[in-house]
Order: sequence, then C-alpha cells, then structure tokens
Amino acid sequence: MKKILTAILMLGFVYGVCAFASDLVIESKTQSFNENENKIKFDGDVKVTIDDMKVVGDSADVNMNNDQQLDTATFYDKPYAYEVKKNKKREVKANILKVSLITKVVRAEGDTQSIIFEGKTPIAVINADVQEYDTKTGIMTATGAVTIHYKELETFSNTAKVKTDKNGDLKNIELIGSARIKEKANESYADRFVYDSSTDVLTAHGNTTSKSTNEDGSVFLLKANYQEYTKAKGIFNASGNVRVWYQDYYAVGPKVTVYPSKTTGKPNDIYMNGRSSITQGVRTIYADRIKMTVEPKDFKAEGNTRTVIKNIGSGSTNDDEDSGMGLGL
Repeated sequence: MKKILTAILMLGFVYGVCAFASDLVIESKTQSFNENENKIKFDGDVKVTIDDMKVVGDSADVNMNNDQQLDTATFYDKPYAYEVKKNKKREVKANILKVSLITKVVRAEGDTQSIIFEGKTPIAVINADVQEYDTKTGIMTATGAVTIHYKELETFSNTAKVKTDKNGDLKNIELIGSARIKEKANESYADRFVYDSSTDVLTAHGNTTSKSTNEDGSVFLLKANYQEYTKAKGIFNASGNVRVWYQDYYAVGPKVTVYPSKTTGKPNDIYMNGRSSITQGVRTIYADRIKMTVEPKDFKAEGNTRTVIKNIGSGSTNDDEDSGMGLGL
C-alpha cells in the first residue's frame, strides 16, 4: 500500500500545467481562413507553442467566436503535446487534441495516453478514452477504461480525477467505478478510491475488497463497506459488514483494525471490534472482541464468549455448506 501512495503522489506531476499566457504561436506550411466556418486552418508540420507547452501535428484549426476572438484550437491526426521542465518531461498523445483558449481547458480524445519521463525513463503512464484538464481548477478527469501504470503498480477504473494546486502538487485523486489497484501479489477493489495528500490517507468506498497473497500461497482476504489506510501508522481500518478469510478462519464483525507484520509488511494482527464471530470448521466462537494472528496462526476471543459446534454426532463431513467458508470471491 505504501507503493500505491507513492505512485499516486507521482501523478500530481502529470497535470501541473500553469495557466496559459495570452500569446499563442502557430507555425505551419500553410494557413487559411474560412469565413463561412469562421475558422483558421493550418496544414503541414503544425507546431503550436502555449507557454511551456508545445503541440505538434499534421493539421489543426482554430475557431473564432462572434467577437472574432480565438476560441478553440483543435489538432487532428494523432497530435503530440509535451512540456519539459529541468529533467522532467510530460507528454500527451491522442487522436484529437482540443485546447480552449477561453476556458483554458485541454481535452484529449481517442486512445489518449499521458506519460511522465524522468530523464529518458518513463515513470508513469495514464491511458483512457478521454483525458481533460482544467487549468483554472487544477482538475484532470480521465474517462473510459482508465488505466494507470507506475513500475509494478496498476490501477483500473471507469473514471479517474486528479486535482493539483497552482504549483502542480497533488491535492487528491479519485478512482471511480469498478476501481481496482494491483501491486505484485496485492489487489484492492472498490466502487471508489480516494487519496487525500493533506492527511496521507487512502480510502475505499462501496463493495471493498483487499486481497494479499503470502509467499507460501496462502491468501488473506478482507471485505467491507468501507476501508481506510493511514500511511503514517501503516494501519488498515474497515467497517460495515466486515468479513475476513484466512486459511480455515472466517471472521465476521462490524469493524476491524489490521496491523502489518514488521518484517513482511503483510497483514498480520487482525482485531475484530464489536460483537463478532470466528468460524473454524464446525466451531463458531462469538465474542465482543477477537484477535486473529497470521504468523503464528492463532486467535483469541474475549468478552461474553460463546461457542457453537454444529451437527455434533451427525456424521456429516460436509461442513462448508453452511459455514460461509471459502474465499468469498
């Protein structure tokens, strides 16, 4: 999860574009004005400079509004936009690129891709059907099959929103709709993920799942309505219909707090808070508090404990039918 937060922090650099100056420089082999369409057309090796950003393409046109002011510049045939500052470079590729000279909104349409380079090495890649950046609000919105790649980290969502301040530093990021975060053997799912840089907290909302696979192949699985990860403490909190699976343990409760192992960083100490239960085979124990330990594998129940053993003497060996066991995937 720490790598996830590090990757998210890097995304703030992508859309730290400053507000456009009033000057717009366009170079091309030919330029023409169509009075009926109220457009200036540019063809052949089109090069556009707007502050520190440059756009290169084969053709472009600029709409004029009713006051004969430049309105929207549209670049066709897979244009390429880029910005270089010190040893950092950011670039955007798309089928069509639109720049509003009035609202200061940059919109990339069709097979869009944003890449951040450190030197010549790409460190982050964002792909989506559409990417739009509002320079006034500092909000970038990517929609349609959004993927983000950072080293071994991948995120997937229907929509992603990144908000930056005037210096281009990240304020927050949202992954919305069928969202997934994957890093090596760890995966998280939710309807929505939100990262807040001011608190260094990553939250997951709605149908959340966290899955961690240990080196021995065993799986720790946590499902809840809400999950929260606080980077400074390295702690997970989850609430709302909490369910935990680990090997033959199955625990249910209203809240859980998970502490990682100091050596592996994997979930290790799991505290179920509120009236909870843990099932192992035919035995279910109910208690006000339950602590599960992954390594060494163990559990302890405290507070008004009650044990129920199913089907004593029935001879049945099919214990999993009603126990809720299995990984619940």
